[in-house]
Amino acid sequence: MLSRRILGLSAAVSGRLHRGLSTATSLPPWAMIYHTELVESPATPGSSFHLGVPPRPSTLFVPNHLVDLRPCPDPDSDIVAIQGGMVTTTSGDGLLLLDFTDTRATAPIVDMPGGSQVRKLIGLELDPDIARFVCNPLTGQLFRLPDIDGTKKTASSNNFGVLTRSAHGQGPPDRYVVAELRDDRDGEEGTFVMRRFFSETGVWEELVDLPSPLPLARRMDIYHEVLAFDGRLWWVDLSWGAVSADPFSDRPELSFVQLPSASVQPVPSTIAEFAAAREVQGVYRRMGVSQGRMRYVEVSQKLPFLLSSFVLDGNCSCWTLEHQMALGEYWEPTGPPPEEHFPRIAVVDPLNSSLMYVTVGHHALACDMVRKLVRGGPIVEPGAVPSTLFFKPCLLPPWLGSSRIPSAGTLNVKGNTLSDILVRAGKDKN
Repeated sequence: MLSRRILGLSAAVSGRLHRGLSTATSLPPWAMIYHTELVESPATPGSSFHLGVPPRPSTLFVPNHLVDLRPCPDPDSDIVAIQGGMVTTTSGDGLLLLDFTDTRATAPIVDMPGGSQVRKLIGLELDPDIARFVCNPLTGQLFRLPDIDGTKKTASSNNFGVLTRSAHGQGPPDRYVVAELRDDRDGEEGTFVMRRFFSETGVWEELVDLPSPLPLARRMDIYHEVLAFDGRLWWVDLSWGAVSADPFSDRPELSFVQLPSASVQPVPSTIAEFAAAREVQGVYRRMGVSQGRMRYVEVSQKLPFLLSSFVLDGNCSCWTLEHQMALGEYWEPTGPPPEEHFPRIAVVDPLNSSLMYVTVGHHALACDMVRKLVRGGPIVEPGAVPSTLFFKPCLLPPWLGSSRIPSAGTLNVKGNTLSDILVRAGKDKN
């Protein structure tokens, strides 16, 4: 059971956060985004943002008419629509990359004991429609990326990152690139393929036969969000290491950095081992950027629940243990908690490397690894264990609320103003 020392803090912290924001000066420097919700809002031209101060999560709302969803099936049929979206990654300076899925499932209505009726899922469409957007969360502006190869059936393309560039070095970006990296399973052995979209051209292109930097003939299992750091995108395999590249380059050169040696896991040999490894990725392990350096964080899956944070050196070649903290002392002395109350890593604080955000059950908590303190947080999702895969840290620089997404002359969708967002941030969704 989670300690009363933590739970007792939750009400006080939540009370302060419920008041939200009222002026631009109180805009937090970053947000911890959790939900991306499709809403019925035909008169709204863009997204809106329910902004929380971490560890309170934030929610992005997107009108469903902007996503070009398929018409829903007849409510009396056995077919149902499953539609939703998420923030897949962030640019490191405030832009979001959104991914919306529109699929169909076979779920006939069946009778239950007592006379009730429910739908029973028996089949799922394997190749759903996918729509991707670049979003400015403070202005609500959305830019719909063109379909890849002219089709929405691109669920197999899921390792995209977004990187920006500014001609002035700082401030609003002048351009961005969205890029995916994958093993070339059909081409030359030991090469990668990069698919990328440039804001200046407005089209997708593909680069093939990029030489592999991997030290072993082992495939990358990329299940972590793609990170933007040091002018490069980083594709992360949390069982082995990360491959990085500059997608703006005419011919990107790939580099590889291995995880701390004790954290490297063997290649799964069975389907069960592969599934278990996938479960760990993004739950008990995480990579993130904080204070301008790359961090790798992991938490053990048994008492004392040791939370460890490593920092990558300036040459991007090796890791050093920076902070360590045992979370087990914050549980009542009644034995190990059930697995759903194991601490899971949510995000690395992008501005304070000593702060790590974890979830325990459906509570979001801030862990100060220097002062050895845990700050109680709000209930994230009552009645369910939240998936930490959905948490994304998003910096909110001062210029973000007045800047536009770079484009190649395409009409962008303009959304709410900063004042609208500050008003909404003062309302508690719960």
